[in-house]
This record gives sequence, structure tokens and C-alpha cells, in this order.
Amino acid sequence: MDIFELLNELNINYEVISHQAVSTVEEAKHLENMIEGIGCKNLFLTDKKGKYFLFTLYEDKKANLKELAKQLNVSKLSFASFEDLKEILNLEPGSVTPLSIINDKDNKVTLVIDEDIITEKILVHPNTNTKTMSINFKDIEKIFNYTNHKYIIYKD
Repeated sequence: MDIFELLNELNINYEVISHQAVSTVEEAKHLENMIEGIGCKNLFLTDKKGKYFLFTLYEDKKANLKELAKQLNVSKLSFASFEDLKEILNLEPGSVTPLSIINDKDNKVTLVIDEDIITEKILVHPNTNTKTMSINFKDIEKIFNYTNHKYIIYKD
């Protein structure tokens, strides 16, 4: 399913802008002047047992993967492979977004959301890094629920 079709089906409000491809937080910084919301970074992670996690947090916040692994009660976390990113979330590197959960048909991914963004309007890619979307996190939760995806609020 197309993310825009789902957003409309769930009556979710959003704003979207198109731009040249951006693959890093640094490349996307200038977009914050063009659309309302706070920038986020999204890390597609795995543990040694093959569990997958998508960690979304403020763009300027340092991700403490050791602490995250401890809270998730898993072994050491590392970045998932490009092949896994393509196979599970149907994304290319630089396009990772919590909205990609619609592509995880087998519910392999657990979402981990930093508590600092759960009351915010955030900026995320709508499954392509040539667009940026402004959307309330509470509306993204509707997508998690619609797709039956488990999510955890991370508290540091």
C-alpha cells in the first residue's frame, strides 16, 4: 500500500514537500526552514539473534545503543544490512522512516520511539528521501496500530 493512500484512509493530516535527495541528518537540516516540525533520525538496527528494531529520535540526540540494548533486553545492537533494509522495509539507505512499517508484512520490526518526540510534530520521509513530511507523532501511532506493529517508548 502507498503511504499517502493509507494516510488518507486513516484521515491523518500531514504536510509534504519535495526536494533533492537527502541521505543524512546534516543534508536535511535546511528543510526545517521549509516545513513545520522537528527533524528526526531513524536507525534500522538488529541484534545477534536476528531481531529488528527501528529507533526514531531527535536528529541531534546521540543514540546510546548500549543503553538501548539493555532496555530492550537484547544482546549488542548494530546497524542492519542494506539487504535487510531492502527486504524487510523496502527502502534504500537514506530513506529510513517509521512510516516504512507499512512494508513490514511479517511484523519483524519492533519500533522504538524516543520519549522526547511523542508529543511533537516530526519531520520524516514518506518512504522516499526526495520528500519530507510533517506529521504529528500521535498520528504515526495510528499507523503502528493499523499495521499491528509493537512499539516501545524509549526513556533515557
